[in-house]
Amino acid sequence: MNRILSVLAIGVLCAVSLPAADIVDTAVAAGSFNTLVTAVKAAGLVETLKSAGPFTVFAPSDEAFAKLPAGTVESLLKDPEKLKQVLTYHVVSGKVMAADVVHLKSAKTVQGGSAKVAVKDGAVMIDAAKVVKTDIVCDNGVIHVIDAVILPKN
Repeated sequence: MNRILSVLAIGVLCAVSLPAADIVDTAVAAGSFNTLVTAVKAAGLVETLKSAGPFTVFAPSDEAFAKLPAGTVESLLKDPEKLKQVLTYHVVSGKVMAADVVHLKSAKTVQGGSAKVAVKDGAVMIDAAKVVKTDIVCDNGVIHVIDAVILPKN
């Protein structure tokens, strides 16, 4: 009887699934990407970043957004198309882990441009941004935290 109850308990536990931790949910839960999440919502990219992907996101922290000149974030929030271009420049199709990033010279972004990838003084750089935390694995990709907002060249 105890064995039957154990099997039933295991079956019930296996049937209960945890909520998905997609890129957006992971960013919200982290608490250090409030500006990024606000921008993703304003640009209409929530549904995209909750989709199957996989995506690699080079995610600027709130501190990275704070480094932009005064009024830049507010200006971008008022221009959803330009904001979308900036945000999609931070996204690469596929799941690119840190071990793979260090071997790249550039990364083709969803925006259409290519971000320069380099290792400088032991740190991985995406354009002029330093990768400060790597491999935050999500259900639909991976997040790498960067210390600056990177801007498309076009």
